[in-house]
Amino acid sequence: MIHHYELRVYYQDTDAGGIVYHANYLAFAERARAEALRALGAPHTQLVAEHGVMFVVHRVNLHYQRPARLDEVIRIETEITKVGGATVTINQHFWRDSDSLVVLEVALGCARLGDGRPARIPADWARRLKSEKGQT
Repeated sequence: MIHHYELRVYYQDTDAGGIVYHANYLAFAERARAEALRALGAPHTQLVAEHGVMFVVHRVNLHYQRPARLDEVIRIETEITKVGGATVTINQHFWRDSDSLVVLEVALGCARLGDGRPARIPADWARRLKSEKGQT
């Protein structure tokens, strides 16, 4: 499944030239990932409350292709590409109409809330994430 999330670029998201400030793409991507998990019936707050673990960004590979500008509507496509014992890899693609703007590969690690140490993804969550990407 590819989850679609749209947002409008506001003045606060841009630099003095009206172009989205580079670090804001990470915030946009975070919102889109949270909504993708929510659409799976797996909101992050539930993972924390039921299992005492959370997903943390372990690695980001980000490729800027074209700038987004003030007042444009951009679409972020989020797709789970790999689920491991304690990690999830997600690809996110930013679009303005048919123009590719930014591509991210994000590695999330599952960590214990109490001490931040790595933890296995709870079995029920791993099943949901794997079924979403067609992995068994």
